[in-house]
Amino acid sequence: MLRLVLAAAIALPCVGCASVTRGTTENISIASTPAGATAEITGLEIPTACVTPCVVQAKRSADITVTINKEGYEPQTIPLTKEIPGSGAAGFAGNLLAGGLIGMGVDAATGAAQDHKPNPVIVTLQPVGPPPRPAKPRAPKRAQPES
Repeated sequence: MLRLVLAAAIALPCVGCASVTRGTTENISIASTPAGATAEITGLEIPTACVTPCVVQAKRSADITVTINKEGYEPQTIPLTKEIPGSGAAGFAGNLLAGGLIGMGVDAATGAAQDHKPNPVIVTLQPVGPPPRPAKPRAPKRAQPES
């Protein structure tokens, strides 16, 4: 019984925590046109690469940059920003209602109230070099008179 009361006393401050209601990680979707590009993701605990379309899991507190490469196309680098959406703010505010200074500290440290933007990351790759010129129409050949 004492253990149950102790567990409830520890968990009570975190009832509204974003880290409890939203988690400390999120999935980031990455897509490119054309598909099949390599997406290199930095800012994760282990630098990761995947082939588009793909999904990676990241800590909400991570500073993430996605670089997309495909042979024949210009590489593109997209830095992700962190924002607090309505659901994250609600979880963070829940700490105030439950009197959870501990929960607020946990949410601030883990970034649980934040989301990465843009998510999904969608990129249209541009071909390397100038675009091909359209072929000029040729004048029809005239028949040569026979001699």
